Amino acid sequence: MADADALGRAFSVPMRTRFRGVDVREGLLVRGPAGWGEFSPFPEYGPAECARWWAACDEAARLGWPEPVREQIPVNVTVPAVGPEQASRIVAAGGCGTAKVKVAEAGQDPAEDIARVEAVRDAIGPSGRVRVDANGGWDTDTAVRMVRELDRFDLEYVEQPCRTLEELGEVRRRTSVPVAADESIRKAADPLRVRAAEAADIVVLKVQPLGGVRPALRVAEACGLPVVVSSAVETSVGLAAGVALAAALPELPYACGLATLQLLEQDVAERPLLPEDGFLPVVRPEVDPDRLAAVEADPGPWRSRMAEARAAAAG
Repeated sequence: MADADALGRAFSVPMRTRFRGVDVREGLLVRGPAGWGEFSPFPEYGPAECARWWAACDEAARLGWPEPVREQIPVNVTVPAVGPEQASRIVAAGGCGTAKVKVAEAGQDPAEDIARVEAVRDAIGPSGRVRVDANGGWDTDTAVRMVRELDRFDLEYVEQPCRTLEELGEVRRRTSVPVAADESIRKAADPLRVRAAEAADIVVLKVQPLGGVRPALRVAEACGLPVVVSSAVETSVGLAAGVALAAALPELPYACGLATLQLLEQDVAERPLLPEDGFLPVVRPEVDPDRLAAVEADPGPWRSRMAEARAAAAG
């Protein structure tokens, strides 16, 4: 089994609720001298984009991460594009003081977004914080209209309202709600363009898409903007890298989007990375052999995909 751990063991975990078009989260877990790393790029990503995800996995398995400067990380509960009643239940079960609400889901009406955000505000109470994430799903005029409408629920910020940096900058100029950039950083050839374009007030950083904790720290320093660390809907192995990034940042003014294990039906860790009272501990969970075996899948396709990503990284 040790050889299989080093080559990579594939997992396939059902999701509790369809999330950004994904019903099952899949990937590869690799064990190295520093511990376990996760390689779980989404299906639509090609080798060049996957190269960063491989680098993050390699860093986790071979090198480990920088020393933390804090012992716990404040986190938000994530609310998928569900109905108001289910949204309320998710917030209540999440136990966090901040909620991130998915909006602009393909095929849904704007009225559904409004009802969902209203339900979340009611569930989390007046002292809780509510942020929305459109994943680039709006055009500029729609974004401006929806942000103004949703701000009656006192938005903390809006994440990636539109697709391009130019559109983000326009939304930022035409509304009073802070704008956070996510896809404009993690999918960009140059993640630092967001600062030059004056397109965002906040940057959302995800470890795998940026190539590891150390590269993400460099992006944070170069951007010079407040950082929210978020997950790519990973197992506890992948989430631990996000926790390591959040723990190493000099400042952490916002709750992080790292409580996403609640979106998965199962996990692979002995002690899954689940929040308590709105915080995650800064720990590196151990993989439980039985839990991994319960969700294990054919590693062949994923090992091939990792080899392609490694080759792309080598140039």
